[in-house]
Amino acid sequence: MHALILGAAGMIGRRLTKALVASGTVGDHPLDALTLIDVVQPDAPAGCAGTVRTEAADLTAPGAADTAIAGRPGIVFHLAAVVSGEAEANLELGYRVNLDGTRLLLDAIRRAHAADGYRPKVVFTSSLAVFGPPLPPVIGDDWIVTPASSYGTQKAMGELLLADYSRRGFLDGISLRLPTICVRPGKPNKAVSGFFSGIIREPLAGRPAILPVPDTVRHWFASPSAATGFLLHAAGLDFGRLGLRRSLTLPGVSATVAEEIEALRKVGGDKAVALIRRDPDDAVARIIETWPEAFATDRARALGFTADASFDAIVAEHVAEFQAGA
Repeated sequence: MHALILGAAGMIGRRLTKALVASGTVGDHPLDALTLIDVVQPDAPAGCAGTVRTEAADLTAPGAADTAIAGRPGIVFHLAAVVSGEAEANLELGYRVNLDGTRLLLDAIRRAHAADGYRPKVVFTSSLAVFGPPLPPVIGDDWIVTPASSYGTQKAMGELLLADYSRRGFLDGISLRLPTICVRPGKPNKAVSGFFSGIIREPLAGRPAILPVPDTVRHWFASPSAATGFLLHAAGLDFGRLGLRRSLTLPGVSATVAEEIEALRKVGGDKAVALIRRDPDDAVARIIETWPEAFATDRARALGFTADASFDAIVAEHVAEFQAGA
């Protein structure tokens, strides 16, 4: 199978690429071609049994979406996005990338379907930010989508487009509402949720970290490896089992900031915890308080999606990778 990864240079894109190359399969199919696209040139992976093409491209540029699917990939992983904080700060950029980029991709597939019957599987990474107030302590699979941020609105629009194009038979799609990925390696990004990783990653590296919200804030998390596992598992699913409801809220770990800090203390001691500096940020807090705290993910679990065992396990994974130089 030919796999296309959009947003391939990002953290999850790189991990997904590595996992696909390592397994040599996509679901039950051999991986015979891999196309990697991002706004910066993705690195070509070593050891891929199939052909590999990498390209630096902006999906919203004229003709870019048509070029991306010119090789008729059997599966498209659409990971490309502007993150939450940037989407809130720059309304035009957020809608151009997160909404227009998705619409242009789906329309390119629709035109290809009309021309030659092309109908790929599309895995779209959505977000728990599609939910907003009023929020119960635990959100079930039937809770209404009411985003309270531009990023959440853009992701919700992408979900609806994907569901409609799937209903019409142009493609076979699934939207995965990812938990907040923690602990993200590397440098901080512009995601509003970035501090959740920062208060673990930075102190363990001997650097100070800023905490902009109270210790009582509770959130929904998944490790980078769990997020990669979600995408790999989705690739092998029969999307027909979803019916018309093409969006899935994925399993995760519900934890408070205080519980995060205690998980940090277990591996880094009081010395690491002391590097966290509390600096309240009302703008961040206002956005975070509109996000859910926990979910009942019965539909996703019934389809075989699994979560991390605990927040301690999430931190332990990060420590193991950090020590290995990953």
